Amino acid sequence: MKTNYTVSIYTENSVGLLNRISAIFQRRHINIVSITSSASEIDDVSRFVIVVNMTEEAVKKVVGQIEKQVEVIKAFYHTDEETIFQESALYKVASKSLFEERHIQNIIKKSHANIVTVNTDFFVIEKTGFRQETEQLYDDLAPYGLLQFVRSGRISVTKSPMKIKALLNKLKD
Repeated sequence: MKTNYTVSIYTENSVGLLNRISAIFQRRHINIVSITSSASEIDDVSRFVIVVNMTEEAVKKVVGQIEKQVEVIKAFYHTDEETIFQESALYKVASKSLFEERHIQNIIKKSHANIVTVNTDFFVIEKTGFRQETEQLYDDLAPYGLLQFVRSGRISVTKSPMKIKALLNKLKD
């Protein structure tokens, strides 16, 4: 049965690695739902967070392929129930809506979003939450002159320890 998996990949920071990792998914005709890359909790180690919808058998094979890449230190996969995750979105809206449509202020307040900047032409709203929450705010704002929209990929931490630091210490010995 297909389900969402969050694949966390700890890597050295290396040019071309993202291309090789995405090629692993491409060869298997697996669509990446979202992808995020950032620094990790370990100095000089990057972390990719990739969300895919597939079977557990398939995700095990993909993680095994990913770990064969020289720069990959370790890869993990987790279900949504095993992680705490969020996404962030920015919405750029015509300023006249903020001043002329009082209802828009209620939409922002109800969605627990924040206005991050206002000028004469536009204002920008930031919303952090689950994908369905950022999509709902998009739908609510669309009638008011939505000028731009962007959403991040998933960011997540696991509920249980991943023990990556212990693995790195073992490799140093």
